[in-house]
Amino acid sequence: QGHDVITTCSIGISLYPGDADSAESLLRNADIAMYSAKESGRDSIRIYSPGMSSAISERMKLETSLRRALERDELELYFQPQVDLASGKMIGAEALLRWHCKEHGLVSPSQFIPIAEETGLIIPIGEWVLNEACKKMKHCIDQGYQLSKISINVSGIQITRGNIANTVDQALQLHRLSPANIELEVTESSLMHQLEIAIQIMEKLNKLGVSLAIDDFGTGYSSLSYLKKLPIHKLKIDRSFVSGIPHDPDDATIAKSIIALAKSLQKKVIAEGIETDEQRQFMISEGCHEGQGYLLAYPMN
Repeated sequence: QGHDVITTCSIGISLYPGDADSAESLLRNADIAMYSAKESGRDSIRIYSPGMSSAISERMKLETSLRRALERDELELYFQPQVDLASGKMIGAEALLRWHCKEHGLVSPSQFIPIAEETGLIIPIGEWVLNEACKKMKHCIDQGYQLSKISINVSGIQITRGNIANTVDQALQLHRLSPANIELEVTESSLMHQLEIAIQIMEKLNKLGVSLAIDDFGTGYSSLSYLKKLPIHKLKIDRSFVSGIPHDPDDATIAKSIIALAKSLQKKVIAEGIETDEQRQFMISEGCHEGQGYLLAYPMN
């Protein structure tokens, strides 16, 4: 009907008789090779090798277990305090998701978060994280703790595919929290895929009154044009730029630049991964007043 449709394909190849001796096995191995092609970035070709079977099989087992994680009550939130670097006073905490799987033990977020995003499981899991964090936040307030906010990581898929604004609004009402008690952290790379949609959704979140932060700033597309479009309140300096301070001059320069940029745009800035007092002092001297890391506090339940 007058429209061009651009398609790409991921191809998996298995060869008779080296890879299999039956049609069923050949197709299964070709399917495994195809998944390997998708994992390598799509639009590519992979020839089956025996090592692929175990890797794909393990991933499929992990996916199956992840689908049951919520109903089995295997997910847990840990919290890493965020502090005022000069006084050491706790000003907030970041909620960190942990998965204690019955079959696989403690699974790293770097393993299960990509699976959750690829399968869409990140949306129900993200809703659980949001509500659990709000519940814990309300408990802290009721107990008299001086905790002003909880930072919650949100996937770009939750922003563009989930009804995140309604989910946040309902969680705030359910747990009787002020929007000021919640800060949502989104990685810059996850926003850039569908930037215009992300802007619209984040505008809705901004109107709700929740704070918005860009996580891992400087590690994604490094496009500064989106900063003037997105209604964000804070930039988070990635730990990869903090770890080399003060000995790595490049890390120090990048951190200084991010702090200066945040100041000029009238946005707050926080540094993660602070592990030495030298790093803490560097951040204070450059005007970054908030931080988190092992020097200040480990994640805790």
